[in-house]
Amino acid sequence: QVQVVESGGGLVQAGGSLRLSCAASGRTFRSYVMGWFRQAPGKEREFVASISRGGGSTSYTDSLEGRFTISRDNAKNTVYLQMNSLKPEDTAVYYCAASGGRLGLLRVADEYDYWGQGTQVTVSS
Repeated sequence: QVQVVESGGGLVQAGGSLRLSCAASGRTFRSYVMGWFRQAPGKEREFVASISRGGGSTSYTDSLEGRFTISRDNAKNTVYLQMNSLKPEDTAVYYCAASGGRLGLLRVADEYDYWGQGTQVTVSS
C-alpha cells in the first residue's frame, strides 16, 4: 500500500502563485505514473496534470497548460504542481494520485490506484 500526502494548499490572491507538494511512501515511487486532479464544490473531479515515471513526459488539460507545471523528484519521492497566474475559478480541493501497472500519461481518475486526502486551494479576487 502506498501512502500519498499532499501539502501546500491555502489562500492566495488572484494572479499569484502556489506550489503544491505530494509525498509518497515506499521504495517504488519511480514505478508510478503520478497525477493531479481537482474538485470544486458541486462539480466532478477533473484531471489537471500527469507525469511519467521518469519525469520526461507530462500531460495537461488544455485550459491549464502554460499556467501550471507538474514535476517530480524521484530521489525525494515527491511530485509538485507549480500553479501560476491563479484565477478564482482554480479554487478547488486538489488531489494527488499514483498509478501502478499502467503505461501512458493517464488522465482518468479510475486509472489511479492510490490517492491523497486532498489540499484546499482558494483563490480570492
